[in-house]
This record gives sequence, structure tokens and C-alpha cells, in this order.
Amino acid sequence: MASVKVLGVMSGTSLDGLDLCLVKFSGQDYLDYEILKADTVKYPTHLATLLAKGINLSSVELTQLDIDLGKYIGQAINTFLDEKIDFIASHGHTIFHQPKSGVTLQIGSGIVIHTITHYPVIYDFRTLDVALGGQGAPLVPIGDKYLFSNYVSCINFGGIANLSYQQKGQRIAFDICPVNMALNTLASELSLPFDNNGELARTGNIIPEMLDQLNQLDYYNIEGPKSLGIEWYNFNFRSIISKREYPVEDRLRTVCEHIAIQVTNVLKNVDNGKVLITGGGAYNTFLIDLIKQKGSHEFVVPTAELVEYKEALIFAFLGLLKKEGRINVLSAVTGAKLDSSSGQMVGF
Repeated sequence: MASVKVLGVMSGTSLDGLDLCLVKFSGQDYLDYEILKADTVKYPTHLATLLAKGINLSSVELTQLDIDLGKYIGQAINTFLDEKIDFIASHGHTIFHQPKSGVTLQIGSGIVIHTITHYPVIYDFRTLDVALGGQGAPLVPIGDKYLFSNYVSCINFGGIANLSYQQKGQRIAFDICPVNMALNTLASELSLPFDNNGELARTGNIIPEMLDQLNQLDYYNIEGPKSLGIEWYNFNFRSIISKREYPVEDRLRTVCEHIAIQVTNVLKNVDNGKVLITGGGAYNTFLIDLIKQKGSHEFVVPTAELVEYKEALIFAFLGLLKKEGRINVLSAVTGAKLDSSSGQMVGF
């Protein structure tokens, strides 16, 4: 079977930058993959600022930002690529995610990306699932199921932690809790982009009342498909951790404890075995040590390339499945009425 080269493009909620991952898929059902090249392009300050406050922009401003981000992504792709590819799969950047209201929005115009790069583009992977009554998230589990089946579970520590695992022949997946979204917010109070290796948190002390407030949030009692967004974080989580009468180090320590507790709680339903950990939070050695102390699984932090680009890799895979007309969003994961082959296509 011939190979296919797909560029996966991902912008996460933590606003670390634009992830670009060029992948060659081959073999039976294209389940063999090789990362040919990957990079993260940091957003210019003005663009990162606009994305951070996107939820508060007017419709006109948001439409302009959709176009401007599409231009930025297209130009970044042209700079990144040094060989021909088959197509681009772009997740875009999530501005709104309110699936209960039937609303989800990822900006970074796929049409603009296509006009700038001259490559076919698949984008807007969430809207169809939300229209079918699903959460529109998480989308990565189908990649976990087929590309990383040798792990009992996969956890990604990005702006939000999410996991997926196989149970009785069905893929189970959901968002666990905020991670870098919260930790980076606190680090920014000290004019730092993040807490390197969790060193600040390591020096702090747990704030019992704050930990109790976080652990008692209603989200953790919800069963079944569920997902988190910036709106939930701002309204429910951020107000708790932003109490400046407590030192930043203590709040970081408390949030790390909270994350470790929530991760340990959800892993109680997962068979013993190897758990793959990826995402920027995998570099927070203090957080990972806490999780290892509380849990009974074997936690595997892979190569830096996979830690940083697994989600972009899987969005390339989602694009490939869409191109092939195969299912790429699982209703068992999202709660939709049925499985779907999601994504808009332009330039094919």
C-alpha cells in the first residue's frame, strides 16, 4: 500500500504556539507512522493576546481573527515545509466550546490556509459531532486506539488533561481537569511562562481549603462523555486559584496535588499496565512524581518528539481517516448519536 504524507496542525488551549507535525502513514490501513519533521512556532505577542481574549471579541473582530490566524498558519506552513505533501489537517484554535448549547468554534480559516499553501486542507473536526448531540471532544482517542494500542491508557497533559482507554471493547475518553491552563496562569503572576519542572510547586505547601474547593467542583461527579473548555475554567476554576493572599508557590503546589488526585481517581477504572503520558505537562517532573506516588500503573514518558507532537500527529491521522471516508470521531467517547467522519474539506 502506498504511503501518504500529511501535515497535522494543532493549536492548544495553553497557547504555547502552533504545533506542526509532518507524518508519513503507510502499511495496513495506514496504521504505521513516521514523524518526518515537527516544530512549534511561537505566536507573536499580539496574536497570542487576541487568541487569549477571543471569547470576548465581537463577531466582526472574531471573523477578522479567523482570517488573520488562517494567514499566519498558512505562512508558517510554507516556511516549515521543504518537501511536497498530500494534504494538511488543521485543528485550528478553539475559541468557544459549549456543546450543551450546540456551540463549538475553532478558528484559523481552512480556506485561507488552502489559498496560501496551495495544498488541500481538512479542518473543522468538531462541529458535526456537536450537531449530532456530542461533546465534540475529545477527538484524539481514535488515534490512541489505533496508533498506541500497546498502552492501557493514554493521558495528555496540555492546557487540559484528557485520557482515553479501552473498556469491554469500547473506547472511553474524557477531559480530566485543567493542567497547564491553570499552572501557567499562576506562573504568569511571577512573569514566568510556566513553572519549569514544577520547581516552584515543589517548594510550596498545600492549601487545604483550596484543595477541597477544587476537588468538590461538580464536573468531577459527572458520569459519561464530558469535556472542558476555557469558559468552564474561567468561571469555576480560575476564581479559586487566583486568591493572591496565598503565595504563588502554595497555589501551584495545591493545583498539582489536585491534578494528581483527579488523575489517580480516573485511573482506578483502568487495567494495570503501561500508561502513555504526553503533552507539555509531561515535563513537569514534580507533577509526574506526585502521580506516580499515588497510582499503581507504570507511567511512560516517551521521546520529546512524541511528548510534544502526539496531538498534531493524531490530527494528521484524523484528516487521513476523513480523506478515506472512514470514521474518525467515536460516539462512545463524545456522546453523539452516532459515529461520524468529521471535517470540512477544501482543495481536493
